[in-house]
Amino acid sequence: MESEEAERYQVDTTLPQEMGSITVARRLAGTVLRECGYQGRHEDVLLVVSELVTNALVHGDGPPSLRVRASVARVRIEVGDAGVALPETREPGPANGWGLHVVRLLSTGWGISPAESGKVVWCELAARFAPIQVTPSEA
Repeated sequence: MESEEAERYQVDTTLPQEMGSITVARRLAGTVLRECGYQGRHEDVLLVVSELVTNALVHGDGPPSLRVRASVARVRIEVGDAGVALPETREPGPANGWGLHVVRLLSTGWGISPAESGKVVWCELAARFAPIQVTPSEA
């Protein structure tokens, strides 16, 4: 399910079909997070971006596309490619990597959606705000 709030700041781009695109995607996502004032852990978002772009480059077809939609409280990352093979979750570890396992652990939700040509793997992350504590003198 897509959050309406995650549409306040949006960037779409097609990345080159090369491993250097991981760095480009992380820089772009970092800029989006700063520009929209995202209050969550930027490191988690950047790690998820790295994993999704890496999976698209290694297991997908064609140049990956990156869409980042963000607000103060929520970020949605979408990475698409022209491949029809769906990502498979595997036992995480050195032999299989950590990719989708990391995405699943850090995200509030993730999934795979069909695209006009290929697929989009998406995830959302939400900022965890500290509860507001009211002292008796403020109540």
